[in-house]
Amino acid sequence: MSGFLMRLAGPMQSWGEHSAFGERDTLPYPSRSGLVGMFAAAQGVRRGDPLDRYAELELTVRVDRTGVRLSDFHTIGGGLPRERTVPTAEGKRRPEGQTTIVTHRSYLADAVFTVAVSGPGADEIADALAAPHWQLYLGRRAFVPDPLLVLRSRVADPVRELVEAVPLPHRRVGEETATVVVDMIHERGEHTAARSTAVLSDVPLSFESRSRRYALRQISVVPTEVPAALVAGPGRDYQEKLFAYVRRYAGEAA
Repeated sequence: MSGFLMRLAGPMQSWGEHSAFGERDTLPYPSRSGLVGMFAAAQGVRRGDPLDRYAELELTVRVDRTGVRLSDFHTIGGGLPRERTVPTAEGKRRPEGQTTIVTHRSYLADAVFTVAVSGPGADEIADALAAPHWQLYLGRRAFVPDPLLVLRSRVADPVRELVEAVPLPHRRVGEETATVVVDMIHERGEHTAARSTAVLSDVPLSFESRSRRYALRQISVVPTEVPAALVAGPGRDYQEKLFAYVRRYAGEAA
C-alpha cells in the first residue's frame, strides 16, 4: 500500500495517552492521536470537524532512538486575579492564596522516530505536511519538529522502505555486523515475533475541546532486523546521510 515516510525528531516530544488533570504522561513512541492531530493541523481541519478521513490510515513506527524520559512540573494560575484562575470541578474559583496548581509533565528528550504512513489520502497529507495550514508540533505546542519532517512523499511500500533504506542515527555496531535490531510499532494484524503488545486509547474520534473522544487499538512492538549499513557514523554523518537520502528522491511527487 503506497504512502509516505516522515521523521519525528527534536529536542523534546510528548505523546500522552491517558493524561488526566495535573498528571501528563507520555508514551515511549508517537501516539495515533498525536499523529492524526498533526495531519489535521497540516490540512486545516478544525476542532469538531469529522476525522473519518484518517480512519483507514495505517501507521508503522520505527524507534530510531528511544531518547531519555524526563519529568518536570509547571504551575498554572499563580499571580492571576481570582476570576481568571483555573476553575474547580464544580465550576467555582479557588480561595485567595490557593489559586496556583502544580502539574507534572513527562516528555522524551532527544528521541527520534521514523513513521511509515499508508492508506487513503496519504498523498494529500504528505503534501500538506510540506506546507502546513497551522503550526506542527510533537505532542505539545512548544515542541517543534526538526527539519526533514517528510523524508519521502511518494513510496510504493513505505514499511519495506523503513526496514531496508532509511538511515539510522549513530549507535555502536561491530565491523562484522550485517544487521542491527530496532523496535517497530505495528498496528492491526497478528505479529508472532512481537516482544510485547498493548491496547491504547488513542484513536481520535473527536478533537472537540469539550467532548474529546477516543477509541481503542492494539499495537505490537516487534524487534526487527535492518541492515547495519543504514547506521550512521558519529558526528554529522547522520545528518549527511539523511540529506543525501532526501535529495535522491527529490521531485518524485511532481
